[in-house]
Amino acid sequence: MRRVTLRCAARLVLVIWAVNCGGDAHTDVHASDYGVRLPILRSSPEDQILYQTERYNEDTFGYEVPIREEGDYILVMKYAEVYFAQSQQKVFDVRLNGHVVVKDLDIFDRVGHSTAHDEIVPFSIKRGKLSVHGEVSTFNGKLTVEFVKGYYDNPKICALYVMKGKLEDVPKLQPHPGLEKREEEEEEEEEGEGVEGEKKSASTAPKNPVRSGPRTPNPYAADNSSLMFPILVAFGVFIPTLFCLCRL
Repeated sequence: MRRVTLRCAARLVLVIWAVNCGGDAHTDVHASDYGVRLPILRSSPEDQILYQTERYNEDTFGYEVPIREEGDYILVMKYAEVYFAQSQQKVFDVRLNGHVVVKDLDIFDRVGHSTAHDEIVPFSIKRGKLSVHGEVSTFNGKLTVEFVKGYYDNPKICALYVMKGKLEDVPKLQPHPGLEKREEEEEEEEEGEGVEGEKKSASTAPKNPVRSGPRTPNPYAADNSSLMFPILVAFGVFIPTLFCLCRL
């Protein structure tokens, strides 16, 4: 296991495993350097090559990372879309020891064309258990990172590394004004929709409910004296008639 120490924000960062997936050391059919003709936004000059090259496959593929020590770790995966110029052209998942840690990754939809994008996944290993995204599984000393084939093109990865530390220890990409503005606008839209929905519900709820018409009278509470009158008359005629018949 190769260890590399980086300095980040006045802290030492311990990288225990790293690979430039499409670099010069990987020259088989599934390695691509198509992006070397393009400058990659958000990336520092020394990291350009990490995002310009990539590894892909027509099926699910992955890497195994040996980890012998317990602790808190970070998986950092580096991407850039250098071929497709619209979303829904390359979409795939990423699994970590069977746990889906990135769902429906569409790089172009996230950041656009030829722009660096990092997926950062914190996880921990303690007492023989791997904990990631609220899920727990048995850990046998090997971290398996899989890029899962989906319905849209092939899965890929430009570079990845595993470091020991916390989220705040991960080096950040350079700011992207357009991307940050879009994220702010999306947040404002979500907040605006929430406030508008509350106002709408408050305005539509009447303070004093208006009835649709006068109350319907209770039919059982009505006066029944008018119904009894014909019965009394008939009874009054019947009694004398019966008396006369009996005398005959």
